[in-house]
Amino acid sequence: MSKKIPKIVKEIQNNPPSEVNYSYQKNISYSQMSIYGGCQYRWKLQYKDKIRKFTSSIHTVFGTAIHEVIQEYLSVLYNISGTVADQINLEDNFQAAFINEYQKQYKSNNNEHFSSAEEMREFFEDGIGILNWFKKKRSKYFSKRGYHLVGCEIPIVISPNKMYSNVLYMGYLDVVIYNEKTNKFKIIDIKTSTKAWGDYKKKDKTTHAQLLLYKQFFSEQYNIPLEDIDIEFFIVKRKVLDWDDEKLMSPHQAYRVQTFTPPHGKTSIKRAIDMVDNFITECFTYEGKIKEKIYKPNPSKFGCTFCPYLNTEYCDKGINS
Repeated sequence: MSKKIPKIVKEIQNNPPSEVNYSYQKNISYSQMSIYGGCQYRWKLQYKDKIRKFTSSIHTVFGTAIHEVIQEYLSVLYNISGTVADQINLEDNFQAAFINEYQKQYKSNNNEHFSSAEEMREFFEDGIGILNWFKKKRSKYFSKRGYHLVGCEIPIVISPNKMYSNVLYMGYLDVVIYNEKTNKFKIIDIKTSTKAWGDYKKKDKTTHAQLLLYKQFFSEQYNIPLEDIDIEFFIVKRKVLDWDDEKLMSPHQAYRVQTFTPPHGKTSIKRAIDMVDNFITECFTYEGKIKEKIYKPNPSKFGCTFCPYLNTEYCDKGINS
């Protein structure tokens, strides 16, 4: 017998935001701000000049497939039952999602391969390792008692700066859970990583900003008090140390899953909001048009290595690794 869905959960599920009207509105996102923060010129080429370059990799294919399978499992877990969820053949589902996403990106890359058979096999086996471990340990992270799944890929569409009302922040929340006992929500962002996040990643305020903005905008969009919203990065790792005895390993080494909650008080949220405001005011007019200005390149060994415009006719200022 399915649980009765709380009224507040139904209201969120039945009231998605209005879609962006691209005839006069512009959408921005966390990924846009990340690109701009790394190199204004790259952002200009991609979003102002609309010069599209293939940017996918085996990592993005893997991440998309893992997201899809975990989200489907959680949907069945909360909407039907744990028994039915555990009957899902995660290996078959992951294989289908992995192949489908690779084929999609292969077509986007002019039917040219961007990974080898050996690399794909490695990533596939890593994915199976993650999913089997996740299924076995699921109750450690996702309880059903008093909890409800609000949804997966919940859309956020909101105007962060009312003076620039035609510039809308758009994002999708990976997983949102509601605890009926405490009347609190948790926004969970699934991240794929080769290994555990270390101190550098955990202290990276740019990484934190994504979840902080989701918390703020989810609060605004559905009129939920900020203090009733928690956030969490749910990091799934491709690699763990190859030791036989898990008891000898620290949790972040042995586990395929690592969770991390960044500071999310008023000061941290304001810092993230300021990041959005600075981006909007630097790049857009009040009408929502991209400004005509000089967008400076920012050559760096790390940034240029992963830039699709490196060594092309569009940029001669990159640094080769």
